[in-house]
Amino acid sequence: QVQVVESGGGLVQAGGSLRLSCAASGRTFSSYAMGWFRQAPGKEREVVATINWSGGNTYYADSVKGRFTISRDNAKNTVYLQMNSLKAKDTAVYYCAARSRIYTATSPTGYDYWGQGTQVTVSS
Repeated sequence: QVQVVESGGGLVQAGGSLRLSCAASGRTFSSYAMGWFRQAPGKEREVVATINWSGGNTYYADSVKGRFTISRDNAKNTVYLQMNSLKAKDTAVYYCAARSRIYTATSPTGYDYWGQGTQVTVSS
């Protein structure tokens, strides 16, 4: 069993930056692929970025490529999402998820453990 807890959300002006953190429990964190997803009101949950067990392989949705960076620190059982050049359309609840595989997936159904989410609001 893995528990994940997100933090770092908030209100920011367009063009600003935020860094989300995801702290995971468990001694086998390094064997899990991790992902960040988001869900805006009235929309389906969508992938934002994923990272494999070592951090050597990452994926980004086209909408955030070049602006967001996912990283992980296995010694701290933590995954990060650095978000720069934020836009109003990035407003959503952001979720961290853990996958019981070393390689990533882009579908939410490929992840086994989810956090409660953190709200990111970008004002234009």
